[in-house]
Amino acid sequence: MATRAPLATAEQASASTVLVVPGMHCAGCLGKVERALTSRAGVQSARVNLSARQVSVTHDPALGVPDLVAALSDIGFASQPRADDLAPPTSAVKPLLAPLAVAGFACMNVMLLSVSIWSGAEGATKDLFHWLSAMIGVPAILYAGRVFFASAWRVLRRGTTNMDVPISIGVILATGLSMYETLTHGEEAWFDGTLMLLLFLLAGRVLDALMRDRARAGVDALLRQAATGAMVVGRDGSVEWLAARDLLPGMMMRVAAGERLAADGQITTGESRFDRSLLTGESAAVTGAVGDDVHAGMLNIDAPVDVRVTAAGKDTTLAEIARLMDAAGQHRSAYVRIADRASRLYAPAVHTLAALSFAGWMIAGAGVYTSLKIAIAVLIITCPCALGLAVPVAQVVACGALMRSGIMVKDGGALERMAMINRALLDKTGSLTMGRPLPDPVVIAALPGEAAGVALALASHSRHPLSRALVEALVARGATAVAVEQVEEIAGFGLRGVWQGQAVALRRPDRPARQIPAQNGFGSGGGADTLAGNGGTTGSGGMASVLDIAGHPIWLIPFADRLRPDARAAIGWLGALGVESSILSGDNAVAVAEAATALNLTAQSSASPTDKQDAIARLQGAGRKVLMVGDGLNDGPALAAADASVAPGTASDVGRQAADFVFLSDSLLAIPRSIAGARDTMRVVRQNFVLAIGYNLLAVPLAIMGVVTPLLAAVAMSTSSLIVIGNSLRLAMMVPARPPRGTEAAQ
Repeated sequence: MATRAPLATAEQASASTVLVVPGMHCAGCLGKVERALTSRAGVQSARVNLSARQVSVTHDPALGVPDLVAALSDIGFASQPRADDLAPPTSAVKPLLAPLAVAGFACMNVMLLSVSIWSGAEGATKDLFHWLSAMIGVPAILYAGRVFFASAWRVLRRGTTNMDVPISIGVILATGLSMYETLTHGEEAWFDGTLMLLLFLLAGRVLDALMRDRARAGVDALLRQAATGAMVVGRDGSVEWLAARDLLPGMMMRVAAGERLAADGQITTGESRFDRSLLTGESAAVTGAVGDDVHAGMLNIDAPVDVRVTAAGKDTTLAEIARLMDAAGQHRSAYVRIADRASRLYAPAVHTLAALSFAGWMIAGAGVYTSLKIAIAVLIITCPCALGLAVPVAQVVACGALMRSGIMVKDGGALERMAMINRALLDKTGSLTMGRPLPDPVVIAALPGEAAGVALALASHSRHPLSRALVEALVARGATAVAVEQVEEIAGFGLRGVWQGQAVALRRPDRPARQIPAQNGFGSGGGADTLAGNGGTTGSGGMASVLDIAGHPIWLIPFADRLRPDARAAIGWLGALGVESSILSGDNAVAVAEAATALNLTAQSSASPTDKQDAIARLQGAGRKVLMVGDGLNDGPALAAADASVAPGTASDVGRQAADFVFLSDSLLAIPRSIAGARDTMRVVRQNFVLAIGYNLLAVPLAIMGVVTPLLAAVAMSTSSLIVIGNSLRLAMMVPARPPRGTEAAQ
């Protein structure tokens, strides 16, 4: 198992440090943090995870953490080392909700008061409405604008600037000039325009933060798969419960049936079956005996075992997978890079335009008041509201449209990555297939009535997935359980009991009756090698149970994991979209080969989480944009490392949280539908950028010429935002509902 690089030690060629930077909120912040760190001598690399508001720094061991903190402090960002190796970040959305609500409420009320002024109110009436607007607007502006004021002040103290500086200057000057107009009984006041400006800015920031918060949820869900603690056996035989964080290598855990493991270890006493589907993707439980390795997050199914701890806490396989997911999730999209570059130019460009406008009109003899009003209009009209809404609004509308099609988008930024996909890797169990093994309906129908009753009675005593599936099938057939006594479940074997004085068993095909102690003539019927029913053919991947009744033929009941509905049509649609597909699964070769043959795909079986990441890295190195489709904990790192990822709604909690897209129906058509919808979304995003930039090219010259007042500037800015929103709303009808005709046949 790979281990995390520790913090600086003298023996290391490099050290790794993770810093939490709460003040990061946009692409401009991202670029500033990375540049400030990489420019410091001794720093080899710095990679920001904007979703988690953290930066991972690889540096010379001689460079201490205080030096890194100081480098960020110099540019106005407070930071601190991450205390817990996998500590979840605080929400980026919650701090913005109250300012957004205040701005919205105040804007509506001030706009209502402004209607009277626009309708021609004069004299004392006009002054009264101006004062009422000021009493509502000024406190609301100070409260809602503090998000931008604090950010601007932080960087200005360090002699730098960001996108929030011109916004803050424009808001403060517009508010100040509005108060001046109110005090001097002037004709105009622009509290409504200022509040409208803040409302749209905050709305865009909330939408963006909401998407980023969702992107980090996978790691937290993954860590919840391990038990919170374990019963530990002391040297004197005493047993006490210890929290998972207090477990140490060498301790002895006693794991009861039905419990998950809290640490990695090796079985020292007992034998049981373990559900390790979260780690490997295998749908069938595996037997663990003395000397076998088990891992945190695995579920003990049958019997209690003692496990000697070999790795605990941050060193478990589960924690390592969480780290891989966290690292792999630090994507830098093309639009983030564009926004990063634009943010470096925006503030100085706007300041220069406003200053030149003020200076030019002063030279022309317009006076301080008129010149200042024109400069404020330039600051407001160049506000990047429409540009800021271009991406998040389109993402939100597209997410809603996809949701109505049964597809939930976890990270809006993934729509951009999904639109560029040209290679798909699909896990088998639970992704291409339903993940629910079902017994062969022909064999179920052919079982004699008494045999079906015995099978139902035995299977109803077990929680094993095959037993539960068998119970459902037999109940659906109308079978009635008979009276079976002395039923017991034996780890690694199956179930046995006594029916009408004869031994009966529902067991694994590779564990014939002679391998357990005789019980009332157990196994004396047709013999362990005599099979009735389907001639001895096992199901998908060798999954089967044997119904063994003394004195009767032995029935083999095969199980198969069915392909999802529309699987062939989905693969054909992917091909029509220019996406090449193959299977990459942790399942055994037999089970994977069956699915690959049915879908005419190439396949790699028995792939570990690292194997899957390596396969993705190789394809990405060859210039491919990779989509990973998976459902289990073992797929978590691959889901995070791929350019985009999809999980079914039936996936593990980890799989659903780690994936960018989750489809809620059984149909596999959700995968190509997601790609087609993402491509439509990015086309609209590009249109939004053109509209936003076109607005600035038209409006800025008018503001510089003095044609636009601060109020008209706010209205124009809002109108441009509404145009972008309206264009984005078209996405509600653009997500395709059906595959192109003939794609299934093409496959």
